[in-house]
Amino acid sequence: MKVIDKNLCDVWYQALLERASEYTGVFFAGVRTTGVFCISICRARKPKRENVEFYKDAKSALAAGFRPCKVCRPAENAHSAPLFVEQALALVRHDIKSRVSDADLRQHGISPERVRRWFLQHHGITFQAFQRMQRVNIALQELKSGRAATDVALDNGYESLSGFGYIYKRLTGAAPTRTTQVIVIHRFTTALGPMFVCATEQGVCLLEFTDRRMLETEFRDIQRLLNARIVTGENSHTRQTVKEISEYFAGTRRHFDLLLDAPGSNFQKSVWDALRTVPYGETSHYQDISLRLNKTGAVRAVAAANGANRIAIVIPCHRIIGKNSQMTGYGGAISRKEWLIEHERNQS
Repeated sequence: MKVIDKNLCDVWYQALLERASEYTGVFFAGVRTTGVFCISICRARKPKRENVEFYKDAKSALAAGFRPCKVCRPAENAHSAPLFVEQALALVRHDIKSRVSDADLRQHGISPERVRRWFLQHHGITFQAFQRMQRVNIALQELKSGRAATDVALDNGYESLSGFGYIYKRLTGAAPTRTTQVIVIHRFTTALGPMFVCATEQGVCLLEFTDRRMLETEFRDIQRLLNARIVTGENSHTRQTVKEISEYFAGTRRHFDLLLDAPGSNFQKSVWDALRTVPYGETSHYQDISLRLNKTGAVRAVAAANGANRIAIVIPCHRIIGKNSQMTGYGGAISRKEWLIEHERNQS
């Protein structure tokens, strides 16, 4: 959304001049003379006030025709974890099986309240809930490796098997066994804003921008279809996703090697497979996809399957446009679709 409140815009312009870090992600400044948009900490030469427009989010700046600044990389850095969060996460990583308490944070000069607010805003859960999910994910991997539940519980900081079992069941919906299935979710940043990646042990089941419409519905659907609960964590598939998507945005990757675990009907899967045959840097349309599948009368069904795709970019539904070359809908926003198509054409 474009901001037109002059007083607020004047405050933000001053923050832009001063490179005020506390305004990182609060506003996005579109510079008419260069056609780029920036965040408050940008080191580039400062524009004149009359040449700057302000937006609440990166998606609105993109929709207005501005490109992300290559100096401050606004869509990535606006949503990156601030230093105090990185410090808190470093404490977690130092001993992943131990609980970092509010007292521990204060001892290291970190405000528990600020950490809690950041996690609620960006993950929808508290820092303590984030830690519990991380420990449960590790416990699950240890159970699957053959370790006894009692040993896993005590080794992960629980005082008893019953306490571990209660937390484990509350988060996963099942008792702690070697057969429990979970979906891990990880948030990371890209040139077009933060994304969520969800993965099972078999592969990636969801990859979406965090502001995607109907995202909560997609979370419910994959949990129901895969009969598993979503917990915060990482596995080899989420780490590979971050690597390959970063390479894609850097222009060094055109094809993805990720394993996918995308639940859907046989027809939906056939459409998603057909989407992956649309070459990098090119576009297609629903009728062409239906012809590839020998389903000439299934244009509407193809469109519905395209809309049901939960794995953005890797299953490239952004390459589907109208037969008249007009932009069709895109769950991640039309402005992102246009950027992705232009990005691929520039790299071809």
